[in-house]
Amino acid sequence: MDYTIKNSILQVTIASKGAEVQSVKSSHSGYEYIWQADPEVWNRHAPILFPIVGRLKNDEYTYQGKTYHLNQHGFARDQEFKVEQQTDESITLLLTDNEETRKVYPFKFELRVNYNLLNNLLEENFSVVNKSDGEMIFGIGGHPGFNIPTTSELTKEDFYFSTKPSRARVRIPLKGAYLDWQNRSLASTNSLIALSDHLFKDDALIFQLRGHENQVSLRTDANNFHVNVWLRDAPFVGVWSQYPKTADYVCIEPWWGIADRSDTNQKLEEKYGMNHLVAGETFTAGFSMAFHDKDE
Repeated sequence: MDYTIKNSILQVTIASKGAEVQSVKSSHSGYEYIWQADPEVWNRHAPILFPIVGRLKNDEYTYQGKTYHLNQHGFARDQEFKVEQQTDESITLLLTDNEETRKVYPFKFELRVNYNLLNNLLEENFSVVNKSDGEMIFGIGGHPGFNIPTTSELTKEDFYFSTKPSRARVRIPLKGAYLDWQNRSLASTNSLIALSDHLFKDDALIFQLRGHENQVSLRTDANNFHVNVWLRDAPFVGVWSQYPKTADYVCIEPWWGIADRSDTNQKLEEKYGMNHLVAGETFTAGFSMAFHDKDE
């Protein structure tokens, strides 16, 4: 089931499956900002990553001595959410643990995803409630894919990323699907990052943000098109697009969690970057996306 929220600037479609944004269109031009899930390239739009971000070593972890199998990015993106509240400009969807989730993740939880429109801004907010008797351990993140509006005269290479504040950030490289922790380095994110297919030859660019407010923007100097992703308190951001099969889209991903380090012992209790939530408590996080048409 698909649901729509809208205002005078944007129209947003959200699916109950995965609580995933399917579309963000300009009410002025009809331009589609969100990647339309070409199955030949990348068959998702903007999945929610929960209860892990990235890949576990061998897609497994242990918790309290028991081994569990959990695929990359977790299960929320493939689960059916229920609509809890909806207005013209806002919607909240709810996922609770069930028999299927408890086979791979032994915690009771409530996961709420709220989308809220404010002018040209779409807020995506997460709320996780620990319904278990003991501590809950989890990761969560967003994975929105944005169309790159290329034309016969405007190529992908005419676009770039910019960041605020303008400062260097630690980059964590990947070795295969896992963090190459020993080779992290200081990246020049205080300058523009030119967009190209080759940029993602080693998979995602991962930057450590340390929870400060940051902005990552997709822009071009050819016109006024740009997308700003505001990361209020995310400790990590991933920038990614498919490679070697390529297309005109890119993902800017706020993360409260991260893939396994290559030297992991696979114990969930000791996994790097996870959130620990005591029984009955609530975790909240979120980010915002501002959309600007090329003619504005």
